[in-house]
Amino acid sequence: MSDKQQKYETELIEAIKRHKWMRWAHIDWDSLSFSRPTAYNYKLETLDTIKAAFEHNRNKGVNYLLQKWISSDNATLQIAAMRIIAEEDDRQRLNQHYIDHTSKGEKIVQPPIQWVKPSDESTD
Repeated sequence: MSDKQQKYETELIEAIKRHKWMRWAHIDWDSLSFSRPTAYNYKLETLDTIKAAFEHNRNKGVNYLLQKWISSDNATLQIAAMRIIAEEDDRQRLNQHYIDHTSKGEKIVQPPIQWVKPSDESTD
């Protein structure tokens, strides 16, 4: 890793934390000392440290909103929170449009189709 790449990586990680950016598309390139093409030239988008910084911010955001939804008096927000934190069975009970296409996790096996030859007998 070159010194410049390390410098840009450090600057970007600090900016991600400071501005609470959660995805690459959220970056305000005017607030950095380098441009988007420069970031791509140094392959900053592929670095695990950058990805981890974004993931950390996303996790903090999800946890923050989830706590607000749980403590809210709004039933819609509480149900949304329950869907996120619930076990699969409870989540399915909350979802009014859930259709089990697998028969409780078991694959549905249909018997082969048997063709019936029409009889030549005519009924009068």
